[in-house]
Amino acid sequence: MFLIQDSSFYHDGIGTSRAVARGRAVMSHGSMPLKRLFLSLMLGLGATASGLAAEAPRKLNFANDIMPILTKGGCNSGGCHGKASGQNGFKLSLLGFEPQEDYEHIVKEARGRRLFPAAPEQSLLLTKGTAQLPHGGGKKLDPKSEDYQDLVRWIREGMPYGKDTDPKMAHIRVEPAVLTMPLKGSQQLKVTAHYTDGSTRDVTKRALYEPNEKAMAETSETGKVTLFDLPGDVAVMVRYQGKVTTFRATIPLGAPVEKLPPVRNYIDDLVIAKLKTIGMPPSEVCDDATFLRRATLDITGRLPTPEEMKDFLASKDSNKRALRVNELTDSPEYAEYFANKWSALLRNQRTQPAYARGSYLFWSWIRDSLADNKPFDQIAREVVTASGSLDQHPPVAWYRQVKEPKQQMEDVAQLFLGTRMQCAQCHHHPFEKWSQQDYYGFAAFFANVSRKAAGAKDEELVFSKRGTAQMTNLRTKQPVAPTSLGGEAMKLRPEQDPRLALADWMSREDNPFFAHTLVNRYWKHFFNRGLVEPEDDMRETNPPVNPELLNALAADFVKSGYDLKQLVRTITNSSTYQLSAQPNQWNAKDRQSFSRYYPKRLNAEVLYDAVNNLLENESKFTGQAPGTRAVALPDNSYNQSTYFLTVFGRPDSSSACECERTQEASLAQSLHLLNAADIQTQLARGDGRADRMAKDARPDDDKITDVYHLALSREPTAKELQLAQSHLAKKLAGKKDQEALNSRKEAFEDILWALMNTKEFLFNH
Repeated sequence: MFLIQDSSFYHDGIGTSRAVARGRAVMSHGSMPLKRLFLSLMLGLGATASGLAAEAPRKLNFANDIMPILTKGGCNSGGCHGKASGQNGFKLSLLGFEPQEDYEHIVKEARGRRLFPAAPEQSLLLTKGTAQLPHGGGKKLDPKSEDYQDLVRWIREGMPYGKDTDPKMAHIRVEPAVLTMPLKGSQQLKVTAHYTDGSTRDVTKRALYEPNEKAMAETSETGKVTLFDLPGDVAVMVRYQGKVTTFRATIPLGAPVEKLPPVRNYIDDLVIAKLKTIGMPPSEVCDDATFLRRATLDITGRLPTPEEMKDFLASKDSNKRALRVNELTDSPEYAEYFANKWSALLRNQRTQPAYARGSYLFWSWIRDSLADNKPFDQIAREVVTASGSLDQHPPVAWYRQVKEPKQQMEDVAQLFLGTRMQCAQCHHHPFEKWSQQDYYGFAAFFANVSRKAAGAKDEELVFSKRGTAQMTNLRTKQPVAPTSLGGEAMKLRPEQDPRLALADWMSREDNPFFAHTLVNRYWKHFFNRGLVEPEDDMRETNPPVNPELLNALAADFVKSGYDLKQLVRTITNSSTYQLSAQPNQWNAKDRQSFSRYYPKRLNAEVLYDAVNNLLENESKFTGQAPGTRAVALPDNSYNQSTYFLTVFGRPDSSSACECERTQEASLAQSLHLLNAADIQTQLARGDGRADRMAKDARPDDDKITDVYHLALSREPTAKELQLAQSHLAKKLAGKKDQEALNSRKEAFEDILWALMNTKEFLFNH
C-alpha cells in the first residue's frame, strides 16, 4: 500500500490552500514476488481510475458550502452572531448575505484563533459548535453529521474561499411546488440548488423552512411538512444561501358544496370556485338587519339610526342593498371615516401645538379627496410629490413628519406598494429579493427633497432641489441612481424632480405592487383578513390565499381608473361580503377562505361614538364642536385626553403600518366598559337616556325595543323582552313614588349597561 509521510501545510493568505506532500511510497509484500505485486497494484489502480475520479470529493467553496451550514445552525441569526453588535466578540452578517465579510471574521479575525488547520477537530469553531466547550447557543453540530465533516474537510484543505470562476447559485427549486394534501397529512420536500454552470445540488438538509400559517402546519429541519386539522391554503417559505422559493399546499375539507349563494359579481365566482376546490360549504346570506348594520359600520363608521333600520326592513325593493351601499358611499360620513384611516397611515400627527393648523389642513384634504372620489393614483401622486406650503398643497404635512429620504422611501414602499424595505438598509432582506442596492436605489427618488422656512411660524416650504439625484450605498460606498423596485436605474436630468418619475412608475397599469396593495388593504378592512396577511407585507414568499381573486380585484381597480368608491361597492355588493357570520357544521374553523363573514371588534373611534350614541351623551373634544364624532378627529392629539380611545387602541399615527391599531380584546377594555367612572357617570346622568326612559310614559316594551334598534339594529326577541321586563319588575317590587322612579332609572341603566357589554354590540358581525 502507499503511505504518505511528512505532510506539511501552508496558507497563501487569500483563502487558497495547498497540501504539499513529501515522502516515499513504501511497498510491502508477502509471498507474492514484489514485481507481480507492483504490477497488480498498478493494473488495479488503472482499472478503477475513472471510478476514483468520479467519486473524488468536490472542491469546497466558502459561500456555497460553509455559509449554509452556519445559517442552518442559526449562527448568523439576529438573536446570535448575526445581530448588529455580534455576540461575545464574534460577528457574522445576518443570514450569511455577505460571505466575503464573514470569511474575514472566521478565518483572519483575531489572528485566526477560531480555526486550527493542524488539527481541524480542535478548532474553536467546531468545539463550540459541538458544545465541547461552553457555548451560549448550545449544541449546533453533530460530530457524525455531514455538516461537521464538511467543516473539518474545509479547514484541513486550508479554508479556501473559492475562485471568482467558481459557479454561483442562480436559484433554488422546491419539489413539489404545489400540492393538494389531506388534513393532518405530511410531505417531504426536496430542495435543489441550481448553479450558473448548469450544475445542481440537493440542498434539502441545509435549507431553512418556515410556514406562513403556523396554526396550519409545521416543518422539520429536514423539510418535512406536517399539516394540522385546519383546511385552506398554507405556504412554506424555503430559504437557502440568500435565495427563496415557496411550497404551497391546498388542504381540502372535502365536504359537499351544494347550496351556494347567488353570484353577484366576479368576487363570488372566484370565492365559490375556491370553496369548491377545498370542499368548504359557505354560510347562508345574512338577513337584512345584519347587512344594514354591517355595511353602515364598515362604510361610514357609525351605527344605523332606528329610522334607517325601519325604512330598510320595510322596503320590498329587491335591489335595496345595492341602493343602500350607494347612499352610504355618497354620504359625508364615508369620507370622514376613511379619512380617519388614511390620516393615521399618513402620519398626520400633532407632535407640537404649532402643528395643529397643518394637521387640520391635511385631514381636510384627505376627506375632500375621498368625498370627491379623487382617483387613488392621483391621491398617492399628490402625497409623494408634495411641494410648496401647507396652504398651497396640504399633503406637504406628510414631509413634516417624515423628514429623511430613507424614511420617506420606507413609508411609500410599505403604504403604497405593500413592501417592507426596512430590513434591506443594513443587509439583504431575509424574506425577499431586495438587497441594499435596491434599498438605496429606491431611496434615491427622495434624495433631492429639501425644505426652507415658510412665512408662517414653524412651517416649511418643501421642494426638490436641482442636481443629480443619488444615494450612497453604505456598504459599497458607491452612488446609486433612482431605481424602481425590480427595475433599472433611471436616467434623470438634473432639473427633473425624481418623485414625479416615481409617481409615474407607481401608477403604471403593469405595476405589480400598487393596485394589488390597495385592494388587499381594503379587502382586509371589510373582511377582517387580507388576501395577503399582513396586508402591507406582500412578497413572493407570502402568497395570497386566493391569487386569482387578488389579481382580478387589482385589474378591475386599474380599469376603473383607481376608483375607490367603485371598489367599496364591488366588495360590499358581493354575496361573499353578505354571508352570515354564523358558521355552519363545516366552516367554523375557516380563517382564510371567506366561507362566512369574520366578526371584528369595533375600532376605538367607532365604539366610542356608538357608546355615546347609546347613552345619549354629547362628545366634547378640545377645539372641536360639541358632538363631533371620534372618527372625524383630524389627528392623534386627542388620544391622551380621552382614555377610552387609548385603551381601545386608536393609533398614534407614528408609522405607516396598520398594525398600530390594536384590535385585540384586553382585560383593560372589559374593565373600562364594565365599571369605568366616566361610563358609570354617563349611565346615571340626570338628563341621560336611562333617566328619560324612566320618565317616559310609553309602554316599557316600546322603550326596550327602541334601545335594541339603536344598539343592535334589530327587533328584540320575545325572550329578550321578557328578560328585561322581569328585571324591571324585580327592581320595582315594593317601591312607590320617588323611590320607584329611582329604581326604574336604575333598571334602565342596567339594561343599557348590559347591552353595551354584549359581543353583539361590541363587534361588527
